[in-house]
Amino acid sequence: MDILNQITSEFGIHHEQVANTLVLLGEGATIPFIARYRKERTGNLDENQIREIEKQHRYYLELKDRQESILKSIESQDKLTPELKKKIQKSLNKTELEDLYLPYKPKRATRASKAREAGLEPLARWLFSLQEKTVDILAKANDFLTPDRGYDTPEKALQGACDILAEELSERADIRKWLRELAERKGFFVSKCRKEFASQKTKFQMYYDFKEKLDRIASHRMLAMLRGEREKILRLKLELNEEEILLYLGSHFIKYPQNAAAELLRKTVRDSFVRLLLPATETEVRAELRERAEQEAIAVFADNLRDLLLAAPAGHRRILGIDPGFRSGCKVVALDATGKFLEYQAIFPHAPQERKKEAEATLLNLIEKYRIELIAVGNGTASRETESFVRRAVNTLAEESRPGVVIVSEAGASVYSASEAAGQELPDFDVTVRGAISIGRRLQDPLSELVKIDPKAIGVGQYQHDVNQNSLKAALDTTVESCVNLVGVDLNLASVQLLKYVAGLSETTAAHIVDYRNQGGAFSSRKELLKVSGVGSKTYEQAAGFLRIPGSENPLDDSAVHPERYDLVSRMVSSIK
Repeated sequence: MDILNQITSEFGIHHEQVANTLVLLGEGATIPFIARYRKERTGNLDENQIREIEKQHRYYLELKDRQESILKSIESQDKLTPELKKKIQKSLNKTELEDLYLPYKPKRATRASKAREAGLEPLARWLFSLQEKTVDILAKANDFLTPDRGYDTPEKALQGACDILAEELSERADIRKWLRELAERKGFFVSKCRKEFASQKTKFQMYYDFKEKLDRIASHRMLAMLRGEREKILRLKLELNEEEILLYLGSHFIKYPQNAAAELLRKTVRDSFVRLLLPATETEVRAELRERAEQEAIAVFADNLRDLLLAAPAGHRRILGIDPGFRSGCKVVALDATGKFLEYQAIFPHAPQERKKEAEATLLNLIEKYRIELIAVGNGTASRETESFVRRAVNTLAEESRPGVVIVSEAGASVYSASEAAGQELPDFDVTVRGAISIGRRLQDPLSELVKIDPKAIGVGQYQHDVNQNSLKAALDTTVESCVNLVGVDLNLASVQLLKYVAGLSETTAAHIVDYRNQGGAFSSRKELLKVSGVGSKTYEQAAGFLRIPGSENPLDDSAVHPERYDLVSRMVSSIK
């Protein structure tokens, strides 16, 4: 298999584009860096195309390794024919490759393997090739009795021979492929509730008697049914047209439909389908449906996360961050234009305390004292009530000094507040104050603040605990990386959590950059990065183009980066009123 030519053909792009992309990836270049600064070598491939090329290349490398492993295994059994070798080497699908290997794959004891060990394979060959219409089959089977192995009657010997034929039919790669494709086109997925839940109301009630074609099942329904099965409320099964399948299998397996063993072979075909082929197909189809549903769910999660991360920031504005609440009150923090903490107050404008006048006085005092421009109200408990209270309070101010009021998502704020990162960043505050600070900073710059939180904790997707956790983490990390490198980061303000997503920077290197900045003051030129521990010329080459120093005379002063630079997106909000 020529992997390079295969990927070129699949993507419909030039050979050089794929080759150069793979060379750059092999040299350790990050995808954002390649997409932004190596366009002349990739032919202007975007991030998504490069990621797909990387993914497909990895798939084919794994496939090639598996091909070699399978060829060695079959060769060691002295069963590798030139025709089989050619089929294995040409296979481009992992499932079909495993189908080819199945007849030669070492397996635990089966009914067929026991029959073979008892010497019944010649009887199976005789039955399969029989042409005569009238033959005493039982008399023939009588010659193959092995009482010490349990085959002490002609009927049992025949059954053993049929078990061999049933397994051989179920292991034919062409049959498995046909049945799999038939299931995908015409199969139904059926969900029923277990008897003990028939009269009970559960969140899976709509799936108590549910049936839908495989090619129409939405990802969220598939994941819901699988969860219901895991919780032992639902029973799921694949439903196919058995009559159509048996006719097809019989026509491709029984060579002489009128021979004396035809009826026995038809029973063998049915046994092969019901006992072996159907369960195997259901397993494969379910795995495919689950993978497809997970990919769709993860894609939705990633898209939602991207929208949230790239929400327009208010920028360098003086902010009041409010974490609303009823009984425990509203936590209010004042932040300067860079997000630095200034003051904290707790107010109790809602029941049961109802200290509205006191709360309003405290709020207006903070607004005047710190010349607050915007107020961020978290969207949790008491959000709307707090927003209404705040708007009434600020409306008493002159219009020119009246701050805007914005509802801000506080998803994941509690997770961040109790995290190690928050403890290091805000060691002198308890979790309630940290949460209010996070809410305020999210309005100033959503991206910079949200990257501090595990993406899964932000809660912008469905069934996040049902999908493959490694795939979910990889997709979300990729999304965060893409967003960070799309807009760039301020070298003199970015946290370790933000810097670690910059192309070419690791978390360790990001920490060294922040330490260097804390000890020596702000960077005046990106060339200074080369003085930081862990930042060599290769790291600098990849990272520098995504780092900016607002106000410097020559913010793009690095000659190491390719001259075709990426225009950093300007993320500003003119006003929020």
